Amino acid sequence: MDSLVIIGNGITGMTTARLVRKQSDRPIIVISDETDFFYSRPALMYIFMGHMKFEHTKPYEDWFWEKNKIQLLRATVTSIDTNAKSIALNNGQTLPYGQLVIATGSRTNKFGWPGQDLTGVQGLYGMRDLELMEKNTSNVSRAVIVGGGLIGIEMAEMLHSRNIPVTFLVRETNYWDNILPQEEAKLVGRHIREYGIDLRLGTQLKEILPGNDGRVRAVLTDKGEEIACQFVGLTAGVTPNTDVAKSSAIEINRGILVNEFLETNVPGVYAAGDCAEFRMNRPRHPKIEQLWYTGRMQAETLAKTLCGIRTPYDRGVWFNSAKFFDIEYQTYGFVSNLPMPDEESLYWEHPEGKHCVRIVYDKTNRTVIGFNLFGIRYRQAICERWIRDRRTVEYVLENLAEANFDPEFFREFEHEVIALFNSTNPARKVLLKRRRGLFQMA
Repeated sequence: MDSLVIIGNGITGMTTARLVRKQSDRPIIVISDETDFFYSRPALMYIFMGHMKFEHTKPYEDWFWEKNKIQLLRATVTSIDTNAKSIALNNGQTLPYGQLVIATGSRTNKFGWPGQDLTGVQGLYGMRDLELMEKNTSNVSRAVIVGGGLIGIEMAEMLHSRNIPVTFLVRETNYWDNILPQEEAKLVGRHIREYGIDLRLGTQLKEILPGNDGRVRAVLTDKGEEIACQFVGLTAGVTPNTDVAKSSAIEINRGILVNEFLETNVPGVYAAGDCAEFRMNRPRHPKIEQLWYTGRMQAETLAKTLCGIRTPYDRGVWFNSAKFFDIEYQTYGFVSNLPMPDEESLYWEHPEGKHCVRIVYDKTNRTVIGFNLFGIRYRQAICERWIRDRRTVEYVLENLAEANFDPEFFREFEHEVIALFNSTNPARKVLLKRRRGLFQMA
């Protein structure tokens, strides 16, 4: 029986292997040069902070893979021969495949900064980066992080947990404002500074300066300022890891090009997860989806195709979540960083600046398009249902209590959100429906 070979043992590769095994007895080989076993990358920060140990990040016991006849191979793929349907490994071994899945994930962006390869300079993506960060942050007196976004804030929290002062260089006017609307971006920026992080907005890295020992001693910004440091975290995003396919017949753009079935241009070869790029134009859908849950969903879809049920990938309503120190963030649907001409939004923020709600809706038919939530939890299934069912903003506000997911005794803010809407839309006043009766705004 032809074997299924999977390159990459992250969430996409291992979910594919598990689900194919449930439906097939064919040989399955998973190749990775990073770790022996699958672990949760989003949990890396908690290892560094002392909240977890590495073994706690592995969703399955080490014996699980052998028991389920999934062969794990610690090696590096050096080339793919699509004509011979084989791959070459760095140990000299050549493996044939019946079907091949490339799930090689991402790698840290580097933009050719002078000094970017000095000792003490690194990104944060996988276990090797975490191990290097342990070494690189030992006995340092200051760190500089370059680039905002979610990896940057994670690294800032990690360093802060060890009392390492951090200077944060962000080129945007407000933190992550290429993704977040201005109000949310300012909220996050204020919160970062409240934790004692030296946040420098509108500031870019120009050069990383070496010391006599070959280690970073400072950074130079585009404003001509030299900031002394012994550690530099490069967190200006990630890019698809396509190296394994570059010398093959497999087509690549930014990522490995696939159709809606996650098929490449070569029959029998597939790509999924961070390394894959969709060929088709899907309005308001990114061509490269670099999230944990989309990697899992792509794997779930691909496993069906690999087992003979050719299935198109449909992510459904966009979702993401994160944490900015102790402020939780959730987003559902589409919320643009800049106002769209055919949309309106209701934005409410608590005076303390730690909680906010944004509801985006269509100007014409008033159907809700997306939500941003900071410091407040709303149920994913309910928010997605409202977006799918094209509920109006008035309907959503009336039923807002249904979505609240905060624990008992947490303060609820639905009445304040509705009060703001009613004050700006006097002709469309709404009542907040409670699970037990109605709560009418004064």
